[in-house]
Amino acid sequence: MKTRPYLIAFVAAVAVCIVLAAMLAYVLVYRNRAMPEAASSESVVVARGPQSVAPSTSAAGTPSHGEMALAPVQLSPQRLQEIGVTTATVEFRNLNDDVNVPGNVDIDEEKVSYVQTRFPGWIQDVSVNATYQYVHKGQQLFTVYSPDVVSSEQEYVLARQNQKAFAPDANGMAAKEGGWLLKAAAERLQQFGVPAQAITELEQSGKVQRNMAIDSPASGYVIERNALPNAYVQPETKLYTIADLSTVWVYANVFQNDVGRLKPGDSAQVSVDAYPGRNFGGRIDQILPQVDPATRTVRVRLVFRNPGVVLKPGMYVNVVIAAPLGRQLVMPASAVLQTGTRMIAFVNHGEGYLEPRTIETGPQIGDSVVVLKGLKAGDQVVSSANFLVDSEAQLQASVGGFAAPAPPQSTSAAPGKAMQIDFSTEPSPPRNGSNTVRVKVTDADGKPATGAQVKATFFMPAMPAMGMAAEHAAAMLAEKGSGSYEGTVQLSTAGTWQVSVTVQRGGQTVATKQLGVSVAGGM
Repeated sequence: MKTRPYLIAFVAAVAVCIVLAAMLAYVLVYRNRAMPEAASSESVVVARGPQSVAPSTSAAGTPSHGEMALAPVQLSPQRLQEIGVTTATVEFRNLNDDVNVPGNVDIDEEKVSYVQTRFPGWIQDVSVNATYQYVHKGQQLFTVYSPDVVSSEQEYVLARQNQKAFAPDANGMAAKEGGWLLKAAAERLQQFGVPAQAITELEQSGKVQRNMAIDSPASGYVIERNALPNAYVQPETKLYTIADLSTVWVYANVFQNDVGRLKPGDSAQVSVDAYPGRNFGGRIDQILPQVDPATRTVRVRLVFRNPGVVLKPGMYVNVVIAAPLGRQLVMPASAVLQTGTRMIAFVNHGEGYLEPRTIETGPQIGDSVVVLKGLKAGDQVVSSANFLVDSEAQLQASVGGFAAPAPPQSTSAAPGKAMQIDFSTEPSPPRNGSNTVRVKVTDADGKPATGAQVKATFFMPAMPAMGMAAEHAAAMLAEKGSGSYEGTVQLSTAGTWQVSVTVQRGGQTVATKQLGVSVAGGM
């Protein structure tokens, strides 16, 4: 008795599985039955995604890497006004591009001096005893007692005295020997760094100076001090580091993409938040040959005069480097349409005839962009509503056998001579799946147009951001009499589709119409 509920549940689960399997089989059979019908019908041509596009070529207006081919498009003045098309002229201009980057102030290493002794000894009196104290060239820094220097001074005094004693020698040999000793002692003092003035005083007074004064070799700020009273020093001991801050270096961190536009000698300006409204002028000294792998920037060294030491080492600054680009062919940046793998500009030939061209561009300067290839000076390009024009061009290119409109001629047809095309669908609005398309064509004189070949093409542009490829479907419409044409089209998804109706006679396109329809149903 206890197993009866489990048996009932098992039987119910088996029944549900059978029902689901039957539903799945029905769907598969229905789909396989519907697809051959669509494929066998001569009035319907369906293509989905990039796989239906012809092999890629490099010419403008042709497919490239799975993109839809582009074709020239001709729009009426009313249509141009409706979608807001404006044009601009491609022209040559002298350009200057400013590179704005952060930077840091540093010491000019070419104006750094070190104070060391050339002999061992003991420091006695220290006159400059604070870091960042300003000193002048020749100012006394400290005194030092060195037995080696004192010994050399004594030798010099003794040689001087001996030279006077040996002077009366008849042969002159003793006088020459005394002169050699005096010269050797003087050279030894010079090698120890004893100033010439101190040697002269020693020669005149004959008194040995036990403490030797060490003076500053340059004017500047003491940025390092190791001279302490009674400290023992060796020749390798660095006692003072003195930096002249009348000029400073600024290291600017420039992105590697901008380095190619810079060169040594280019002018630059820096501004500091501490001095609002004040700019300091300088120049590029060197572009360092290394890229920071973390930030992908290159250090550019600039030299600036620094009166009043307003630019202090370690200070953060804003750097503006003027990079002259010379005379360049430019157009508005808004005229460039990015399609993913190529850049396109639409050239306006007049009377609504717009030709797509694949172009190459250089750097963008403000609202303009440098044109490297594809356009010439004087060309008129579409500078707004490019996406809508591109949709029209892709729609026309997706129509099999569609003849692109010819460039405008010097003469145009008389007004009121165009055919009238009326478009409708069943159901209305159309839904994803099978739909009936009806077109009624009327000649310029108001009579039904018979004996024409009518084709309706539906196109939905690709949406890469949503992962959706371009969709298009086409149907050749059969003539039903009295200027009416009818056919069936299979729409793969819901959304806004662009429709192009083409009417041909004798292989020549005599009328076209573009419109947009909203297709209902699921994706």
